[in-house]
Order: sequence, then structure tokens, then C-alpha cells
Amino acid sequence: MIGQLRSGCVLRGLPLFVAFLLGAAVAASTAQSSARPSPVEVLTPKPPMLVMIERKRVLVYELHITNFGPSSLTLTGIQVFASGAESSSTKETSAGKLADYSGSSLGELLHPVDESSQMAMSDSSQMASPRESGKLDIGHRVIAFMYITVPPDLRISALRHRFSFDVADPSRSQGTPNDETALDGIVVPILQESPLVLSPPFKDGVWLAGNGPSNTSAHRRSVVAIDGRAYISQRFAIDWVMVGKNGNTFHDSRDRNENFWAFGQPVLAVADGEVTEVIDDIPDNIPGKLPTVTVQNITGNHVIVRIAPDTYVAFAHLKQGSIHVRLHQKIKRGIQIAAVGNSGNTTGAHLHLQVTDRNSALAAEGIPYVLDKFRFLGLGKDFEEDHHPDLPQSRTLPMDDSVVTFP
Repeated sequence: MIGQLRSGCVLRGLPLFVAFLLGAAVAASTAQSSARPSPVEVLTPKPPMLVMIERKRVLVYELHITNFGPSSLTLTGIQVFASGAESSSTKETSAGKLADYSGSSLGELLHPVDESSQMAMSDSSQMASPRESGKLDIGHRVIAFMYITVPPDLRISALRHRFSFDVADPSRSQGTPNDETALDGIVVPILQESPLVLSPPFKDGVWLAGNGPSNTSAHRRSVVAIDGRAYISQRFAIDWVMVGKNGNTFHDSRDRNENFWAFGQPVLAVADGEVTEVIDDIPDNIPGKLPTVTVQNITGNHVIVRIAPDTYVAFAHLKQGSIHVRLHQKIKRGIQIAAVGNSGNTTGAHLHLQVTDRNSALAAEGIPYVLDKFRFLGLGKDFEEDHHPDLPQSRTLPMDDSVVTFP
């Protein structure tokens, strides 16, 4: 069983939600299907794109829900329907329900934008109750972190959402002329593109996908407001931590960087591209001890590479002095660009890798990608070096806590 695997993520240590914004980019319809719908605004900062995660087709996006009404509301349900759907097997259109959230399942999706959100949640036990997390006082916002699995044979162009609310003011209760307990017809378009296929960032070794793709990882929930709007640059980020022959991430004492199996390991370019940002002069941390973290040093030594139009890959927490590439250099897939380090907002050696739509580690939206090939060796929570599965995977992302090796 692997111990001491969590090594910190790029934004850990900063407020999870650090601003209240009403001007985020809009990707949702305000269509109304009832005479008196709830006075609520729903925005989607980044429309989703279908991506394979552990061989499942998934749509990952957020709904920013704000109460503009005269009384407090409590969000009690979200239903998601396929819009413009077609089955590849029957060629018949369908408007089937894809998901239905209420009670505890709804509470797991939600996080309010208020003072209680000023910390990262490391596990679901710290989440608020469904009633608390869905509470929408006048002028307040809650974010629903959506993670929708789509059947293999279903082709869809958009998602339609229906929201249910309880009204706090008894004079505006359900069944009265002032009924404002439902909102339907909120449509989120699906980007009709395929994620880029990337090569592995390492040549060999056994690696844990720490804080990897899931709907509850620290990366997934890391919302930060910067440059006038809120972003999730780490929506699909992974903290790659090396696992050694002892089944752990380090050997002997863990107070030396050199005792971590990942420290100094070569980091490879995952695609052809042009280097757009390089920082290489930040000292590596003593394991377990964080420096004073700022926006300027949070990623530590890092490289950002433009690999396609509006597509950038960031390699963070690199070893000081290890970067082999220079600004504006054109690089090829597979070349060594640096070595794994322990710089920036991290407590142990690992590589933070993310893909975004802008040349920034923070002021950008995380976008999906897939890895060309890897072998799945099980989950870190119960991994055994001498007894584990060995399953080939192709053109998918590993889910959070996966242990993998690269062919």
C-alpha cells in the first residue's frame, strides 16, 4: 500500500474561491419553460468537451448559480438531459435524462462562494450538508461541479438542465401565485472537438496520478479569481508522483529531496510546440516545508509550451537549474525539457502537468486531453508492488489515484 503520496497542487494554499464575480464568460441559455421561473442566473465559464477518463466518456464543467430574487432559496435538485441527441445504433433522436441529483448526491456537487470556501477540501467528509451547500441567500452564488458520464453510443450537441428550489420566505411558498421553485431550459453547448492526444511525460517508471481527473480532487475544485474573472486552470491537471520498488514515493528519510524517487527524473515534451514561458531560478523546497507562497512563485520552476492554437501545456515544480529549453524555442515531442523537482507550492517531488486555453498557469481554463498509451496497475490506495493488475490503456486519461507505467 502506498503512503505519503499527496504532494500538494499548484493552487493549494491560496483561497479556493477568492472573489465574487458576476461577469464570467457565458455559455448558457436563459430559456424559460414556466411563467414564473426562479429568479436565478446560471452561467457556464467553459463549455465542456467529451473526454475519455478511465475508458468512460465524460463531460466536465461548472454551473455558477446566483440568486437575484427577493428572498433566499435552497437548491434541491439538478436534472441533466441530452439535447439534440442521436443514438449511433438506432439513429433516433432522444432527450433522455443523463443525471438526476438531489440530497447527498447534489451536496457532493456543490460549493458556495462565501467565507467558508476559503480552503481547499481534501475529502468529501469536509463538504457541507446538501441543505447548507445549496443555500442561496439573496445575491449569493453556489457552484455546481458537473461530471456527466455519457453512454458510448450517444451523440449529443448540448445539455439541458432543470433546477428545483425551496423558497425560504413562507409567503412565497410552493403552490402559490408567487411560486418560483423551478428553472428549466438552461442549455450548455458541447464543444464538437476531440481532445489532443499527448505522449507520456516520462520514458519509464511507475507513476501515481495524484489529484488526477475526478469530480472531487483538489485540482478539480481549485477555482481562483485573477485578472477580473474566475478560472479553473487545473480542471484536468495531474500531480505525477513516482513510486519506487519499495511501493512508496521515497526511501530512507523523507527530509531529503534526493530520497524521493521522482526527484531528478527526466521530464519529456508531450507534443511538438513552442516554448512560451520559462522560470528556472527558484530553489527546491525542503520536503514537507512550504515557502511563503505567492502568485509569482506558486508553480515553482516551470515551462509552458504552446502545442496548438489556444492550447498550452504547463510543466510545474521542476528542479532548479534543470530546464533544457529556452523561451520561443521550437521543440519536438519526446525531447527532455527538464527534471522533476520540488519547487513552488509543493511538499514533495512531483511533476504538475496541465493543459489550458491560455499562456498562463493560473489565468486560464483547463481543457481536456488524453494520453496516447499507458498501462494501468491499480489504485494507489491499495497498490502492492508484487500483486497488481496490468491493463493496457489507449487514448484516455487515468482517473485520480491511478498507478500507471508507460510502454
